[in-house]
Amino acid sequence: MKKLILAAVASASLLAGCTTDPYTGEQKISNTAGGLGIGAGAGALGGYLVGRATGADPGRAALIGAGIGAIGGGGIGAYMDRQEADLRAQLQGTGVSVTRQGDRIILNMPSNITFDTNEDQVRSEFYPTLQSVAIVLNKYDRSIVDVAGNTDNVGGEGYNFALSQRRASSVSQFLASQGVNPRRLNTQGYGMSRPIASNATEAGRAQNRRVEISISPLEAG
Repeated sequence: MKKLILAAVASASLLAGCTTDPYTGEQKISNTAGGLGIGAGAGALGGYLVGRATGADPGRAALIGAGIGAIGGGGIGAYMDRQEADLRAQLQGTGVSVTRQGDRIILNMPSNITFDTNEDQVRSEFYPTLQSVAIVLNKYDRSIVDVAGNTDNVGGEGYNFALSQRRASSVSQFLASQGVNPRRLNTQGYGMSRPIASNATEAGRAQNRRVEISISPLEAG
């Protein structure tokens, strides 16, 4: 777990601090952003260690240590209710489904509206939809956002896993570019391992090709 937290902090710090050189097009880390990233990383590590010492969830403690606000237990339901309502209003008619599971909100983004076939860059036509998601995530910033890429079973396992990872990363990077704090974003590709429908039919395979965004409250201890 510690390695995962440290890796997440490191990647988030790099993502937050990256700028593009206008002359060469190369990615680099600005001095200011790099310093901020290091500071946040130190705070996150401190939070992680405190969490281990006190018995609190280390991952949650790391985020709180990095400056992400938490929600008191009594206010979680109402907070997520408001967030769900705003997401439904923003995403109506976009093809993205909004599902509530307890205190989690799940956005299902079918790949046919998100990516071109076998591509891992978000379609420009889908930018406004992701911008709408980012608006809500920025408004309700006391939550953790898991971005998961999934595929059908056509093609090799390794290829599908890598494609799902790249697609999930593209969505996370777009959200970060719209101001969503990268430290809130957990990105993972699952390949063909998490089907939600039968891969025996084209309709089922189409459902399995998706990126899911799962939004969970960051609860106070």
